[in-house]
Amino acid sequence: MSSFAKSKLKAARDAIGKKKYEQAREAAAQVLDYEPDNYTAHVFLGLALLELGQHEKSEQLYRKAIELKDDQVLAWQGIAKLYEQTHRWNDLADTLEHIIQIFAKNDDATKCAETLQKFIDIRRDHGTRREVIQALFLYLPDSSLYPVLSSLPPPDPTNPTSTSIFPTQSAIHNSLAVYEELISLTEREEEIFIKSEFDKRRTRLGGPKPEQLRKEIGIEVWHSSKLPALYNDILNHPSTSDELRRATESKLIRYKQQLFLALPSTDPEKRQVGMQLDEMVHGIVTIGIPDEFAWCMWFEGRDSDTVEGLGLAYLKQFIELFPTSTLALMLTGYFAYSKVTNDDEGSTEELTFAVDSDPYDIILDAFSALPDSLLANMITARVHLQELEYTDAIKVAESGLELVRRYESNTARELREVRKAFHIILATSFVHLFPPKHHPRALYFLNDILKQDPTNVDGLMGKAYVFQHAEKWEEAEVLFAQAAKQLSDDDMDKGAEAKEEGAWCLSRMHADAGVDALKEVFETLKDIEDRDIDKARCLWRIGRCYWDLGGESREDAFKYFITSLKHNREYAPAYTSLGVYYSEHASPPDPTRASKCFQKAFELDAREAEAARRLAEGFADERERNLFEVVARRTVDGEGGMGAGMEEGDGAASGKYLPTNAWAWKALGVVELIRRNFAESIKAFQVALRADVDDQLSWLRLGEAYSKAGRHVAALRAPGRAHELQPDDWMCTYFIGEVQRQSGRLAEALVSLQSILDVRPNEAGVLLSVAQAHLDLARHERFTGFVARAEQSFISCIDVMLKISADALFELSVITVFADENNVRAAVTAVRELIQDQISARLAGLFKLTPLSPDDPMTGLNVLEAAVAAYDYRITVGSSEEVALPSSLYDLAVALHEWILKRPSDITQQASEAANSFLIQALQKEPGNVRFWVALGDLHFAQKPKLSQHAYIKAIEVDNKNVVAWTNIGLLYLYHNDIDLATQAFTKAQTLDPDHTLAWIGQALIATANGHEADARTLLEHAVSMTADVPMADLQFALRVLSAVNDLNTVRAPNTERLLPAFFVLGRYFQRCPADACGLHIFGLICEHLGKLEQGVEYISRAITLLEAAYEEKEDPIVERQFVIAHTNIARLRLGLQDYEGSLASFETALGLLPEDAERESQILRVQAQYGSGLASFKMGDLQAAMTAFQAALESAADDHVLRGQVTVLLAQTMWAIRTPEFRESAKGLLLDCITSDPENLMAINTLAGMGILTEDDGLVDAALSEILSLPIEQRHELDPRRDVTYLLVQHYLGLGDSDRAIKIAQKALHVEPSNLQMRREVASLLLRQGERDAASAILASVAPNQNVAEEKTTLALSALAQPIQSQRSAQKAIMLEPGQLRNWQTLAYVRAQEALE
Repeated sequence: MSSFAKSKLKAARDAIGKKKYEQAREAAAQVLDYEPDNYTAHVFLGLALLELGQHEKSEQLYRKAIELKDDQVLAWQGIAKLYEQTHRWNDLADTLEHIIQIFAKNDDATKCAETLQKFIDIRRDHGTRREVIQALFLYLPDSSLYPVLSSLPPPDPTNPTSTSIFPTQSAIHNSLAVYEELISLTEREEEIFIKSEFDKRRTRLGGPKPEQLRKEIGIEVWHSSKLPALYNDILNHPSTSDELRRATESKLIRYKQQLFLALPSTDPEKRQVGMQLDEMVHGIVTIGIPDEFAWCMWFEGRDSDTVEGLGLAYLKQFIELFPTSTLALMLTGYFAYSKVTNDDEGSTEELTFAVDSDPYDIILDAFSALPDSLLANMITARVHLQELEYTDAIKVAESGLELVRRYESNTARELREVRKAFHIILATSFVHLFPPKHHPRALYFLNDILKQDPTNVDGLMGKAYVFQHAEKWEEAEVLFAQAAKQLSDDDMDKGAEAKEEGAWCLSRMHADAGVDALKEVFETLKDIEDRDIDKARCLWRIGRCYWDLGGESREDAFKYFITSLKHNREYAPAYTSLGVYYSEHASPPDPTRASKCFQKAFELDAREAEAARRLAEGFADERERNLFEVVARRTVDGEGGMGAGMEEGDGAASGKYLPTNAWAWKALGVVELIRRNFAESIKAFQVALRADVDDQLSWLRLGEAYSKAGRHVAALRAPGRAHELQPDDWMCTYFIGEVQRQSGRLAEALVSLQSILDVRPNEAGVLLSVAQAHLDLARHERFTGFVARAEQSFISCIDVMLKISADALFELSVITVFADENNVRAAVTAVRELIQDQISARLAGLFKLTPLSPDDPMTGLNVLEAAVAAYDYRITVGSSEEVALPSSLYDLAVALHEWILKRPSDITQQASEAANSFLIQALQKEPGNVRFWVALGDLHFAQKPKLSQHAYIKAIEVDNKNVVAWTNIGLLYLYHNDIDLATQAFTKAQTLDPDHTLAWIGQALIATANGHEADARTLLEHAVSMTADVPMADLQFALRVLSAVNDLNTVRAPNTERLLPAFFVLGRYFQRCPADACGLHIFGLICEHLGKLEQGVEYISRAITLLEAAYEEKEDPIVERQFVIAHTNIARLRLGLQDYEGSLASFETALGLLPEDAERESQILRVQAQYGSGLASFKMGDLQAAMTAFQAALESAADDHVLRGQVTVLLAQTMWAIRTPEFRESAKGLLLDCITSDPENLMAINTLAGMGILTEDDGLVDAALSEILSLPIEQRHELDPRRDVTYLLVQHYLGLGDSDRAIKIAQKALHVEPSNLQMRREVASLLLRQGERDAASAILASVAPNQNVAEEKTTLALSALAQPIQSQRSAQKAIMLEPGQLRNWQTLAYVRAQEALE
């Protein structure tokens, strides 16, 4: 190094020492200019720049220095300082690692330790958990730094601040704390990694199940985990305390268990890990280390079919080691419980623990916290079995078997004995749970048990019980004998049980031998205390044997029955046998005592089927229906109910069980059917039919239940099956016909019911059903528009029943004009003759029948009067029928109310009060009838809204899903202007029944009230598309369609599609209301729009006739005004039909009836009639009269600019039609004057422009259109919404032959309004005339995606001409949409011709 460099470096070092960093920077820079590779100069310059804040340049210089000498620590320390100041912690950590290695290489232990401490502190403060773990490993013996660091002296705990490396000294000379921290961090790191990986992978498609996914991730982590080595390091560490060693050993066991359970069965490592785990657990248990987890693992892995087989000493030690654990509490309770039930076993004496509460409760409480413990499941299942809680035993045992399956799957080890223990519990429970319903399932387990252990006593006895219930006495007796041989003399309970059951089976085959065997068993039992129930059962069985022997032996049987009860007064079978004795053998029979015996037996045990059946028969004979139901229901419960003792959803309850008492199920089905619990009735009959599928009556009752529940398909099948079993039973056919009627198959129902009447013509019930079927068919026919058919069907049902006749007459009264009046008259006369025209006192002074005259037409009012009288007569002749009285009063009230609406108002008040009184009486007798409440609300709808609202709300409270009540209350709110409540009510009604027409009509009325006419029209259109009979909806819909067409601004748009629905709806309306003048008038106007002028004249003529008759009756001014309007309209139609004389007469009639007032409507009618008269006169050639009428029309218009402008334009058009120059000039003058006085009269402007176009007078066209063309676009469009001015200009220039000018005008209009589809089509049409197909196609291309069907019809033909490709397809599509349009066919022909030429 030169002296210059040395001097400058000294100057830089001095400047740095004095913190003169600028001078230091200059001196170091000069050195580098002289010696570019000078290491010290790079370090000094880097430090100076660092202090000056030039971090990037400083880092570059430090890096250059490190490249020059990477084994020198100075540059590394400098760049470390840089990274620390700039908070670049990862770079700082990497730098410190290099510094540590440099110090370690130089054997500088102190500086190495200091740097290592700083490195670990940086990782703790700013690194991840994984980085901290890696840093801490540098303290361990396996670290490359350990040889250097181990040379440090031991720490001085009394003076930790005497050295700067105390933490490192402590870690090196006692690494236990480091190991503990590493274990804690590593455990947490692996736990978080497994959770995050699981969350990441669980959403992958086609991934494994969650449990398997956790295992896969666990294997990935645990195979490479450092935890086992760390655990072993702690276990082998000399400083480890016993407490820490136990805790670490427990962690190692848990770790190995996780890995063991996760490894697949095919992995050879699994067996090795399992052996290590077993060795550790066995060592813990053998030594008695208090590790509860290890002890529980040891218990779970022992394959023993009993709890005691686990080792009583071990169980006792577990309880002592963990007295507060849940499993210890369960074991304590179990041993206390076992001593109670098995106090003769010495082992339980040794394991007696004091408990404060019931051992059974202790076991159950502990089990709730140990659902996944095999031992807990086995203990609980055994206790449930001993308590005879078979259902709970089954649930717990099934849960235990699932745990066994899971254990075997996870460990690849079999628990044959544990599985057998659960199988024994399940088999025993299924055998004794409502036998024999679960015996098929029990046999599955019993066969498995006996296959594994042929001498198993529980298996032998269980299978014997199954054979016993199946009355396979010989097989059962053999099995009971085998079981008895396997039992030692010490096991008295099971031994005596096996011998007794074997003797009982023998007695069923050989009574004498059975008696001897049973007596031998009794000799064994009589010296044993606390076996009274067994003694009673044995004595009763001996008595049964004597009873079966018959004759004098039955007296001996009686004695044994009595003796049995002396041993146990609650043994139910003995009471049953005594009851049979008193009723059948006692002399004389004692039915009272027999009944008491049966009652006692049934009270003690609901499974006493014989006693139950005899009791039920007795109660049925005595008509004690409630007691009969109680017996039947308890008998069903006694055999387990619907699920045979198992809850729905249980695996054991999934099958279908044969009932043991089918009569009880049938009785229960009838009871539920009477109570209208149809679902329960169906279930009961289904169960009963399992016992006897050929029970014809049960099939019939089942069909009835299905029918009343609304399940009509099933309801047809069940009576059909009954009919197959007994074809001669007419009741089957009757039920089939009833179901067909209820499901709407009325024609088939009439055929079925008529087939019964052919054999039994006087069967009242069938006659009633036939009449009802005719009535339902008539209603359907009337709703669907077949009025004549409906009329005939109504008449067909009148001759059958009074109630049906009255209903038919009431429905028939809706028809105002009858197709077959003579037939109707005959039916009404027949009913009146039946009731002899008598009116009861309840209607005296309020109602009387109008005499029927052959000369008077039959009206709906005459039919309604007959219906009211029939309803009244029905109450009179059926007053004693309390059940039918509410319905009769309701019918009378409704019919009377309908009659009031059609009668004069002088008697309305008294009749309304009477109708109200009838409804109140009906409600008092049947307050839960929704129809009655709705009728009461309807009665007071207009006059008493509060009462009406109350009635509707009561109806909703009774049935909140009644759509009629919700709709009517909505109409009530609407009628009284409460729009919000009305909307809510109608919305609810639509939700309940989307097909309820009145709810849609109500919403339409609300839309009208809110001013939303378009919405109202849409809602009405939906309403009239339904089949309900609401004629006013049809009329309102037609009226709104007509109004919408009249208000339509687009003059050239076709109206046929809009008017046709209204046309057909009105056709349906007049089938129901042919005498409605308003409807006829609207129908005529719609026919006018459709071009059916003759039909329009016919309908309006009929309306005029009806209005004339109505005016003569009441002289109502409103009717008079309607009459004038009708004459004005029919005159206009006749003018279109060229009936000028008829038209003139109608106009003159209208003028003669119009009052001389200034009312706007009268003025409009007068102007229209005067102008029409003038036009008719003009067409008839009377020019002077025509001009006089026109002048009168102008005078009538007065100062009304609108009327005067319209009349002026029409007069000018008429004058133009005379075709003389004088009149044509006069016409132009009239229009010019009109425009001068009313510059915004578009009709006058267009007419004047049209005259100029016809005469090719450009000046006149300009004069007419100049003012409107000069207006701003917005104002011009507002005055000319139909764009008539543009249309006239285009036609004008086309007429002049100037197509280019016409196209420019159309294009300019389209540019101003590009969304105008009509204008777009006009431009395309003009371009096609010029042969510019590409331009026309481009114009039409933007139309297609957004147009509706109506627009597409008018576009497709143009598109076919414009498109060179697919033109034929577009033409064909246009024909498909509108086949009646000639232009579409011409387009297709042209396109095909063009393609042929090409």
